[in-house]
Amino acid sequence: MRYRMLVWWVTAGTAATIGYYLLPRDGLASNLLYNTIGFCSALMIVAGVRRYRPRRPAMWYLFAAGQTAAVIGDLVWSYYVYVLHGEPYPSFADVWYLAAYPPLVLGLLQFVRSRTRSDMETLVDAGMVAAGLGLVFWIFVLQPTAATTSASMLEKVISTAYPAADAVLLALLTRMFIGAGARTPSAKLLGTGALLLFAADAAFSVVSLHSGGDGYELSAGWLLSYVFWGAAALHPSMAAEGPPASAAEAGIGRGPVALATACAVLAPAMLFVPQAGASLAGRFAIATVGIVLCVLAFVRTRGLVRKVQRKTTQLEHLATHDDLTGSANRRHFEDVLCQVTAHHSAHVVYLALTGFKSVNDELGRQVGDEVLGHLVARIRGAAPAGALVARMGGDEFALLLTGHSTEAAEHVAARLADTMGEPILAGSNELLVGAGIGIGDSEGASSSAEVLRRAETAMYAAKGTGEPYRRWSPALDEQAGEQARLGAEIRAALDGAQFRVVYQPIVTAPSGRMAGVEALVRWEHPERGPISPAYFIPVAERNGLIVELGAWVLRTACEQMVRWRDDTTATAPGYLSVNVSARQLARPGFPQTVADILATTGLPPTHLTVEVTETAVFDGGHAVQALHQLRALGVRIALDDFGTGHSSLRLLRTVPVDTLKVDKSFIDDITGAGEHRVIAEALIHVCEGLGLTAVAEGVETAEQAEVLHRIGYRLLQGYHFGRPVAADQLTLLPSQPAITA
Repeated sequence: MRYRMLVWWVTAGTAATIGYYLLPRDGLASNLLYNTIGFCSALMIVAGVRRYRPRRPAMWYLFAAGQTAAVIGDLVWSYYVYVLHGEPYPSFADVWYLAAYPPLVLGLLQFVRSRTRSDMETLVDAGMVAAGLGLVFWIFVLQPTAATTSASMLEKVISTAYPAADAVLLALLTRMFIGAGARTPSAKLLGTGALLLFAADAAFSVVSLHSGGDGYELSAGWLLSYVFWGAAALHPSMAAEGPPASAAEAGIGRGPVALATACAVLAPAMLFVPQAGASLAGRFAIATVGIVLCVLAFVRTRGLVRKVQRKTTQLEHLATHDDLTGSANRRHFEDVLCQVTAHHSAHVVYLALTGFKSVNDELGRQVGDEVLGHLVARIRGAAPAGALVARMGGDEFALLLTGHSTEAAEHVAARLADTMGEPILAGSNELLVGAGIGIGDSEGASSSAEVLRRAETAMYAAKGTGEPYRRWSPALDEQAGEQARLGAEIRAALDGAQFRVVYQPIVTAPSGRMAGVEALVRWEHPERGPISPAYFIPVAERNGLIVELGAWVLRTACEQMVRWRDDTTATAPGYLSVNVSARQLARPGFPQTVADILATTGLPPTHLTVEVTETAVFDGGHAVQALHQLRALGVRIALDDFGTGHSSLRLLRTVPVDTLKVDKSFIDDITGAGEHRVIAEALIHVCEGLGLTAVAEGVETAEQAEVLHRIGYRLLQGYHFGRPVAADQLTLLPSQPAITA
């Protein structure tokens, strides 16, 4: 219903244009049909304004007035021809013809101001196009028209006024089509109508100069111009206001840039046209426009360089700072620490919150983020001038003090402890979040990593004893004996079959069908009960037992995968994913171990995926060679927790990767519009461009799953779909669908 009147008008106008050429040439009937189309165009514009009620109807009424003036000029000319039997030039009809241009130009000027973006890039591109096309119009139309000898000054003025008005129309059309906001259907119809008017006028000027024709063949351009002006007013989008938000944020498209580039070479190209440079005026015009184009090109290039510099600065800040708190991130902190310790003494004050997890769990992540914001403000307030504050992890922070004494570092730690002991008002809740604080120094440290390790060790010691803060001392390292005792218990657990393997499903979106499973290890201690992998895995990694433990997990999981595949009553997971540590990859015989396990269990290599962390392969060497050997076996490779380590895109070129597992930290806030979502979207584009499979980890809600599917993720994993469970508790789909009556 909304488009019925538009369709009728376009159909009738096109048919009338065709009918004009079927009637006798220069006959009264064809002339009346011509004027009827023009008059109806003005009526359609008024009808469109009355129907859609735009906020700025004045410009549309100006368009209608311009159309009406042109029709009156045609009627006056018809009176001369069919009543007075003469064709005078100039005549009273020319007054109306010329009077049609001011309202059309004023209307287009209002349209351009209200519907297009006015940034520097757009204006410069429009200026380059207008200058180049204007030069061509001057050389081939305006200058020859002005140079013709006329019987009177009035005739010469009127003959020049027509192409001059068309030149103004050309400038507005250039701005209209280059502008980023003028892209509604109504704007396109309006621009096409104005372009047809300009083309017909310009062609008529050329024909009049060189052949003396009456322009009968060009009447289709004027008639179709009437049709498009009316259609623009009848389209519902004519009431749209201003450039859309997406256009305001978008850059200039390839088309306008290519057009501006082509127009930039028109000035030197005109030198090859004999008539262009034959006169002093022509050469002056070419030189002037050439200079203008050079200046505009310089401005455009300078603007592009500034834009690239701004984007580079933004990307550098994004890569080195935490988006929630605005402080430096771990990577930036480690880089600065490395630079500082190479030439100066330094202290690191490391701080980890206590009780923060319960804030997130009980009050929600929004309150937790608000708490972090308040805490960071307090940390900055307690830090001395020149100190670098960084968020090292979810609830861990660090301060880098350069050139400070140990006493000064302890004073800062004490101030931090005092300020952290004050309650925090977050929303309607008054909360108390404590912290463990450790101090590490660079004296005698072999590397910056050692300084950071000392601070973390002291922090854990402070949390363990409940002290406000703790300074590192060699005595703290003696606690490594406890780690050795835990290592002995891990040895006993391996011998006593205390470990078990659990499986977490990896599902396809949006169906939720299980695509694969990830094998995870759990420790059931006979006395202490379940022990978290976060506690015993680092110990096993340090003492080397991770190699034996990892091989056991791999063998057990592969055997279970084969049992699933042999079970004809259920559909087995498509693939098995097993974590492999850096220590395992470093062992020269690891690829052969995998090959032996696959051969023994009978599991096809294509059904096994090995997960490695970025840190394990960042330095290259034997770890990357091992992955290439595994790939040669047919085993697939996945980068686990992608985005939390070094996150170097170089890894995607040097490491044989098949799958990226996007870390949970980027998924937690995926439903918002922050930088985590931007990064998640960027990673899926990287995967698509490189032909990699993307798996989103840590999906905990249906809303997160829906957003991830919408931005392109097809494999999801997390508590929303299932927690890690024993093999006999994992729900498999039946191998054949049930048959119902």
